[in-house]
Formats: sequence, structure tokens, C-alpha cells
Amino acid sequence: MKQKIVLHFPSAVVEQPFIYYLVKDFNLVVNILKAEINPRKEGRIVLEVSGDDQRYEEALEFLQANGLRVSSLRQEIIWNEERCTHCGACSVICPSGALVLQRPEMLICFDEQKCVACEHCLKACPARAMEARF
Repeated sequence: MKQKIVLHFPSAVVEQPFIYYLVKDFNLVVNILKAEINPRKEGRIVLEVSGDDQRYEEALEFLQANGLRVSSLRQEIIWNEERCTHCGACSVICPSGALVLQRPEMLICFDEQKCVACEHCLKACPARAMEARF
């Protein structure tokens, strides 16, 4: 099982080591794709989680019982190749390496599997070739 999920932390529990518990207590492999804490001390983490289905379900129950809201990462970033001018602005800002400027051709390549849906490319693209879909 491999899932991309979003954990929403209320300020009361943002300092708790939940990722540690996912690894140690539930034997899950966790890859943190994006994390942020807002000025109100509420947190949000985008994770790729893999492991046994049963242990994954138990981990989700544990997280929810401790005040976290868990949602599936449903957002998808779409690259409109016809609209793309291959300027490279998106590749410079992409933290996951999903958007790469191939050299010497100077063409953008998009690897959907690496995309963490951070939306940086949406703001960077002057041609509006990147779109978010839910």
C-alpha cells in the first residue's frame, strides 16, 4: 500500500512527534513531501506513506484519535504541454524535481509521480500551462 495524505494539526498537538509514531509503532515508511506551520501554530504535512494495509488503517485511527484531521491528497497538478513555452520558470521553483528543463533541448519534462502538489509551479508559470485539479 502506498498513499499520499495530508495531516492537519491543530495548534494544541503541533509539537507532538506523530511521524515518529507512524514509523516506530505502525512500521510505516513515511516520506515528508511538504510541511508548514501557519502563524496560528496550526500545521499541515503532506506525506507519502507506505506499508501494510492493516497497520496503515490503525495508524489513521491513532492520528484521528489524537486530534489530527487526515485527508487523501486528491489534488493533481496537470501540465498543459500545448500551452507551455518551455521557459523553465517552473523547473527552477519545483522542490520535488517533478518539473525538469532538459538540456540541451531546453524542453520541460513533467514527472507526475514526483509531484507533491505544492502549487509553486502554478504561480511561477507565465503561460499558465500548469493547472490544479481536484
